[in-house]
Amino acid sequence: MGLIATSLIWVAYAVCLGILFFVSGIFVFIYQKPSERSLGVTIVCFITVLSLLATVLLLPVDVALVSSTSAYKLGNKKDWATPDAVDNILLQLKIVYYALYSLDAVLCLLVVPFTYFFYEEYDEVAAEEGTQTIGSRFWGAMKYTIGFVALALVLFLVGFFIPVARKARDEHRDLDFFKDLLTENHGERALSFAIGILVTVGTVLYCLYTAPGLALLPLTLIKSAPSISTPQLAATTSSQLDENRERQRQLNGRNEGREGGLETRDRRELEALVREERTLVRRQRLASENSGEGQNFLVRVWIKAEAVFRPLKLIGGLLLVVVALIVFAAMLITCIDKIKNSVCRSTCGFLLAHTKIFNPINWVLLKSSKIFPIDYILFLLLAMLFFSSSVVGLATIGIRFLWITLFKIRKGKTTPNAMLMATVLLTLITLALNYTLTMIVAPQYATYGPQTFCDRPAHYPDEAPDCTNHRKAVKPCSERAENSASQLVCTPTVVSTFLNRIMVNFPYLGLINFWAQFAFLGIFVIVFLVMLFRVPKLDEDQADDDLREEEEEGLLASTGRRFGATWQDITGQAKGVKRANYGAVNGEATADRGTTDHGEEGPVGSVAGGAGRDSNW
Repeated sequence: MGLIATSLIWVAYAVCLGILFFVSGIFVFIYQKPSERSLGVTIVCFITVLSLLATVLLLPVDVALVSSTSAYKLGNKKDWATPDAVDNILLQLKIVYYALYSLDAVLCLLVVPFTYFFYEEYDEVAAEEGTQTIGSRFWGAMKYTIGFVALALVLFLVGFFIPVARKARDEHRDLDFFKDLLTENHGERALSFAIGILVTVGTVLYCLYTAPGLALLPLTLIKSAPSISTPQLAATTSSQLDENRERQRQLNGRNEGREGGLETRDRRELEALVREERTLVRRQRLASENSGEGQNFLVRVWIKAEAVFRPLKLIGGLLLVVVALIVFAAMLITCIDKIKNSVCRSTCGFLLAHTKIFNPINWVLLKSSKIFPIDYILFLLLAMLFFSSSVVGLATIGIRFLWITLFKIRKGKTTPNAMLMATVLLTLITLALNYTLTMIVAPQYATYGPQTFCDRPAHYPDEAPDCTNHRKAVKPCSERAENSASQLVCTPTVVSTFLNRIMVNFPYLGLINFWAQFAFLGIFVIVFLVMLFRVPKLDEDQADDDLREEEEEGLLASTGRRFGATWQDITGQAKGVKRANYGAVNGEATADRGTTDHGEEGPVGSVAGGAGRDSNW
C-alpha cells in the first residue's frame, strides 16, 4: 500500500516536470531574438530554467511523501510506515534535493558563465577567415570562467571549515530539534553554506525584481487593453505616411529652381512634415513588431492568443490583485509571528517552531493537502505566480548596474548574452523563492503538512498513544510539541530541515533573509500604490538601434473602442481608416504634434541623432 501511494506521488511529479518542460521551452523561445539564436545558449537556458522550477516544485512532493506515512485523523503512523520505510523515503528525497541544488549551483556558477564567455568570444570576421577555431573560443571562455571556478571552490571550502553557531545549541540544549539541525557533517555543511550564500544573494534580487513584478503583473493585466488595434494602427500609419511623403514631394517640386529656396511658410510646413514622418516611421515599425512580423512562430501565436483572451484579462487581473494581496498578508503575518514567537530569535534566524497567528495561504494548503494532488496544483499556481512576477520585473526594470541599463529583456528581442544573464538572475531569485515559500508564505504546510499526533500519555515508552476514542486529543505536529509521542509520529520535510539547518548553523544568513522580507513587502506596497493611481505607459523600443527611443502612449480608452480593437487584432483586418488632410499648415501645433487615427493628440518624438529621413523618400 505504501509503495503504491509513494509511486503515485512521484508519477504526479513526473507529470509536473512534463508541464515544466513546455513552460521552460516557451519562456526561452518567446524571449529569444530569432535572428541571433544560438543552439548552445538555448539548451543551457532551457536546462537551467527547467532545473530551477523543478527544485521549487519538489516541495509539495516532499510534503505529500512525509504526510503519506501518517493517518492525520488518528494522529499515528500507518501500519506500513516502519522506521526503515520512512528513512527510505527521506533518503530518496535527500538524493533528489541534493542533486537539484547541486545542479542549480553548478549551472549558476560554472555552466552559464562559461556559455556566456564562449558566446562573447565569437568573432564573425575571424571565423570566416579561419583564424578562430572552436578550440580557441573554448580556451578563451575557460580563461574567464576560472574566476567563477575559484568562487565556487572558495564557497565550498569556507562552508567546509567554518564553525557552526554554537550559541544556539548552548541556549537550546534541551531541544532535540536543534540537535538535529546543528549538523557535524562537513560535506553537508559545505553544501549548506554555498546554497545559503546563493539564497542570500538571490534574496536581494528577489526584492528588487519579484516585489515590483508581483505588483505590476495584475495591474498590467487590468490596464493593458490598447485604444487602437495593431491592424488599425498599421493601416492608418501607412496611409498617413504615404500622404506625408506625397505632400513633401509637392513642396519640393513647387520650389525647384527658386533662387531664394523655399518660402518661409513652405519651409515651416516641410519641417513639420519631416518630423511627423519620423514619428510615423517609428509607429509603423511598432505596429509590425506588435503584429509579430519577422518574429518566430511562438511569438506570433502568443500575440494572437493575447488578442483572443484580452477580454478575460480584466477578470484575471482582478483575481490576481486579490491573490497578490492575500500573499502579502500571509507574508506579513508570518514575519510578525516570527518576531513575537520565535524560539531563538536572532540566534537562529527567527526560526518559528509553531505558527500561532492564522495564515490564510497556510490554511488553504493544509486543508487541500489532505486530498493529493489538490495542494500540488495550488502550489504550482503559487510558484508560477512568483516566477511570472520575477520575469515581469526583469522585463520592466531590465538588467542594470546601478542606474545603467546593461540589457533589456523583451519578447522576441532578447539577445543570447542577455538571456544568459537573465537566466542566472532567475536562478538566484528562484533559490530565494524556495526559502520564502517554505519559511514565510506557508511555514506549517512546508514543514509538516497535514501530519498530526495523539497528545495523550502512552502506555509504554516506545509506544504511540491511541486516540481512536479521543479525537479531540489529535493535534497538528510542531517542533515545540511537549509530548514525546510527537517525535514517533511527526516527520519534518527534507526541504524545511535543509533550510532550517542553514539558518541555524549560519544565523547571519538567516537574519539577512528574514529582514529582507520586510524590504520585499515595502517595495511591493510602494509599486502597487503608484501603479494603482498611475495611467500605464507603453515603452516602444524600436527594432533599429539608431532609432530606439521611448515613445509614450496612454493605454486607457473607452470600453467600446477596446473591444473593437480586440476584434480587429483577432481578425487581423482594419476598418474605417481615416485619411490625413495635408495641404494646409495648422501652425506650430502641427509641427509639434502627431495625430492618431481617432483625431487624438499623440506624442511626436525625434530620431536620435537623425537629420535624415527614411531612405524611400
